[in-house]
Amino acid sequence: MRVPGRRASFFWPPLSLAGNVSLFFLLFLVAVGILAPWISRYSPHAVSGPPLAPPDWEHWLGTDELGVDLWAQMCYGARVSLLVGFGVALLAGLGGGAIGALAGYTGGLLDRLLLRLIDIALVVPQLPLLILLATFLGARLENVILALALFSWPRPARIVRSQVLVLKRQTYLVAARSFGARTGYLLRRHLLPELAPVILVSLLRLAARGIVAEAGLSFIGLGDPTLKSWGKILYHATNFKGLFFTPYWKWWLVAPWLALTLLLLAITFLGRDLERIADPRLRVGGARV
Repeated sequence: MRVPGRRASFFWPPLSLAGNVSLFFLLFLVAVGILAPWISRYSPHAVSGPPLAPPDWEHWLGTDELGVDLWAQMCYGARVSLLVGFGVALLAGLGGGAIGALAGYTGGLLDRLLLRLIDIALVVPQLPLLILLATFLGARLENVILALALFSWPRPARIVRSQVLVLKRQTYLVAARSFGARTGYLLRRHLLPELAPVILVSLLRLAARGIVAEAGLSFIGLGDPTLKSWGKILYHATNFKGLFFTPYWKWWLVAPWLALTLLLLAITFLGRDLERIADPRLRVGGARV
């Protein structure tokens, strides 16, 4: 019988019930975003019914104040939220991880310089600068992703640097270097497999951060005006005068709010499970704590 090694421990034990449900929900949202043109009967930009119509068989989530189908807006909004989350996670996570790995592995002057850069980036007030960049660069989706990634890379960089500082002092790495192993071999064979779980958890956290930030920017009117996002739906709903004195909020406001809440909870639960699987210290006697 095969005994699981260090590399296989990341995939054992399996996800908890909350983790499996979260993974299924994320895959469902990915499918909704990809299949949005086929599963929504109407355009998210064109009038398709009477204004503020309640949910029915024609409009599953009703319509907004212009008569635009809300189900179509939700489907295309899922695409925007996931694209922002994945884009920010990949740019900031992989970029910050590479900087942190370089700083921790090389050490010396380069490590000190990169560490000071990380510290400065962490203490910079992000929200005002994020709003300023979104206004200055324009509210296009790619600009929002770049701006969010610019302020999100220091945290994964610091985490990866700390892990590399611990790993490079391990006996097997010291022995490999003494036998003449090259840096590329050590990174590919030893460091990257050990860092992969940490980086994956950081990617999930960055995705959640990017989704919340994009929704917040859209909610205050700084999102891409050419795209429908969940934050943009909330923006138009809350700007409707007397919304809470009418029944319209039940389908206009609750749907995007609930979708954002469930998406963030799914990412949180999945990240928690992956973190516990990656770090044996968070498990007691093989059971999750």
